[in-house]
Amino acid sequence: MTEIISVRFRPGGKQYYFDPAGLTVAEGQSVIVETGKGLEYGSCVRRNSMVEDSAVVQPLRPVVRLATEKDERQVRENRAKEKEALSVCQQLVERHGLDMKLVQVEYSFDGSKIIFFFTSDGRVDFRALVKDLAGIFRARIELRQIGVRDEARMLGGFGICGKPFCCAQFLDEFQPVSIKMAKTQNLSLNPTKISGTCGRLMCCLKYEQGAYEDAVKRCPKQESFVECPDGVGSVSAVNLLKEQVKVRLEDSTEQPKTYLTDEIRVVRSGKGKRPEGYIAPSKGELEKLRTQEGERVRTGRKPDGPADLGEVLNRYLGEGGQQPQPDSPKQGGGRRNRGGQGKSAQNQPRQERAPQQQGQQKPRQQSAPQKQAQPKSQPQRQAQSAPEGEAKANPNHKRRYRPHHRRKSGGGQASQPPQA
Repeated sequence: MTEIISVRFRPGGKQYYFDPAGLTVAEGQSVIVETGKGLEYGSCVRRNSMVEDSAVVQPLRPVVRLATEKDERQVRENRAKEKEALSVCQQLVERHGLDMKLVQVEYSFDGSKIIFFFTSDGRVDFRALVKDLAGIFRARIELRQIGVRDEARMLGGFGICGKPFCCAQFLDEFQPVSIKMAKTQNLSLNPTKISGTCGRLMCCLKYEQGAYEDAVKRCPKQESFVECPDGVGSVSAVNLLKEQVKVRLEDSTEQPKTYLTDEIRVVRSGKGKRPEGYIAPSKGELEKLRTQEGERVRTGRKPDGPADLGEVLNRYLGEGGQQPQPDSPKQGGGRRNRGGQGKSAQNQPRQERAPQQQGQQKPRQQSAPQKQAQPKSQPQRQAQSAPEGEAKANPNHKRRYRPHHRRKSGGGQASQPPQA
């Protein structure tokens, strides 16, 4: 076992192991390390830890010191010089008429070496350009040609998923990606949908490839001849993520049915003819393949478990004693309320409308004899205590209720004042 710390020189760049040399370095702390190009400034992304000797590339170079304020100031000056060097080099490239695109410039920590990164479709003869740059900056000049993936890592940006580039965040090395991965994952083969900003296949196709390859081993191929609980047939579609297949039965004209991979037995893998001399098993033997989980998938029944949020909310409101209020006419004397009660109130029996006019003063369920035993002046007192715009007991009465007028009941006699 070897004690190491991991250092990164650029955001999103590759991580390198260094010997802490007895220093305790925390994550995010800046250090000065010794490299093959001299002293370099980097940031610690992994504190002191032990790794296997086989994971360390010898020789393991040491950490010189923790970065000081002077080192931080030197780095800021180098960053300002890099912007100026990029502008000067771009002017020289246009002057020499070179077919190259400058991407980034890096100054070494001590400023003795400058690296220019560029992309180009072919080879570029930049010997004259190097002489001009060396005469201007008085330092060692290196022009390094990179690919479009490295360009995307250096410049950064956002992918079609809406997140920053993986290569600019956490990918240390680019993994090979092929179109076969897109086919295995049943993705669209349209290049615009499976390609990244760099124009190459997206690196994220590699992330789940292992899970898909494992699922392919457990699922049958399309057009395979299989046995299922409802008979025998051919596989018309395969869902690798859910591990479900659609089978087109031989003795049925219905749509293909969905089965789990555990409910089928493969007789012939892949496309081909029906096996010679094959005799389908009996219905009882095939019925043994049926599972409860498969029935739940085919019927669309929800799995047994906690109730959904709607049921939880209804139960919570029920325990809190909040019950839905019965329909009542709107207040305010609008055009729809001038003629009396609304349609919902008119459709209710008269015995149910009386408690609504009383403001829920009486229980809702009231027998007819108790209703008839009340004095005749009781509905009049209820009407006077109701707010303005309240519906009258008679739905056919079109007169608007006014509290400063005394209504007359049948017979032309004035209603008596309410009792104290």
